[in-house]
Amino acid sequence: MKVIDFYISESRDLCKFGQARRVARCPYVFNLVNLVLELISISQLRTFPSNFYGNSEDERKTKLGSFKKAANMITNSFNKGRRNSKVMSFPMEDDIDAEELKAAQEFRQKLLSEELLPLKHDDTHMLLRFLRARKFDVEKTKQMWSDMLQWRQEYGADTIMEDFEFKEVDEVLKYYPQGHHGVDKDGRPVYIEKLGQVDSNKLMQATTMDRYLRYHVREFERTFICKFPACSVAAKKHIDQSTTILDVQGVGLTSLNKSARELIQRLQKVDGDNYPETLNRMFIINAGSGFRLLWNTVKSFLDPKTTSKINVLGNQYQSKLLEIIEATELPEFFGGSCTCADKGGCMLSDKGPWNDTEIIKVIFYINPQRRDGLHKCTQTLAQFAYQKKKDPNQDNNKCNHIHFFLCEWFSRLRCRKKKS
Repeated sequence: MKVIDFYISESRDLCKFGQARRVARCPYVFNLVNLVLELISISQLRTFPSNFYGNSEDERKTKLGSFKKAANMITNSFNKGRRNSKVMSFPMEDDIDAEELKAAQEFRQKLLSEELLPLKHDDTHMLLRFLRARKFDVEKTKQMWSDMLQWRQEYGADTIMEDFEFKEVDEVLKYYPQGHHGVDKDGRPVYIEKLGQVDSNKLMQATTMDRYLRYHVREFERTFICKFPACSVAAKKHIDQSTTILDVQGVGLTSLNKSARELIQRLQKVDGDNYPETLNRMFIINAGSGFRLLWNTVKSFLDPKTTSKINVLGNQYQSKLLEIIEATELPEFFGGSCTCADKGGCMLSDKGPWNDTEIIKVIFYINPQRRDGLHKCTQTLAQFAYQKKKDPNQDNNKCNHIHFFLCEWFSRLRCRKKKS
């Protein structure tokens, strides 16, 4: 049987028995459909023999039409009923205990019953982050979740990576040095801010508070779409939290003017309301007596659970950081060995597994529904997406990889169908 006939018959068979609905989570069903459609897309036709779809134009159109119809059957079947079981995913460790998993499943069913669970947010780890933020109080969590969905719609968070261009980014980073650099020993991305070098007056001259807030949201979306997945693939376990280093050398009582206070409050509200439980731990280094006085004021703006994750250190912080982060992942100016000399310095390098081409390929193919935003994550991704557009056949084994993946996927679904 030809490959295309195999996919068509399997798709129809699964839809006939309602298998796609019973055993698959929506994102993976759509991944399947998108991958298969990409396999037979016009840009990939040269990958197959000239007679793969038939010898005539009519045969070719019939084959393509039949396959698209089968793909639509999966999609439509899935839209009629929501999924209830786990599916095959990229192999990685998970630390969710049974009690938390049960709570997440019950909360998920509640959201489904009230139509409050969009496909892209149907993720156990995301549900758990919101549950933890409200101490597993279901009603409070549901309200928080509903408010988050409304905010995303009104703010345009789902498309902000495509819609919002922050042309003043270079100037902003000059007056507010910040960025990701490497990962800690657990595989979490390390985020660095040099607050002592922030010039809030010049920052507000370079941009506006509203535009900076949109930039902040865009970077959070980039982290969830690209950086956390890349770290997860590299570490072979789920990653959705960061380790943060705040260098507050030079920060004192006069550093927190009215604009700075307002910015902190607005950023904290956006993060706490819509991206909860993403901080694993924070190290505030070079904290002098002036900052320690200021810290008592800043803490009043923060959630108590957040402050419990924060370690305030003086200027003897190097050994503590090296307990958490390998020297090769830590900038030299923090006691590590990395200089990123070829990238213009560590603060500009955006070093991390999200710049690994092979990891990017994995994310690119297992998250087709996010490709519109994915290609803007990093320079590596942008280059990869451009190369794919310029030369769809750059990876001669791509179709074999996809075919293997689909055969394995169908095989597992059929086994579950037989057991049921």
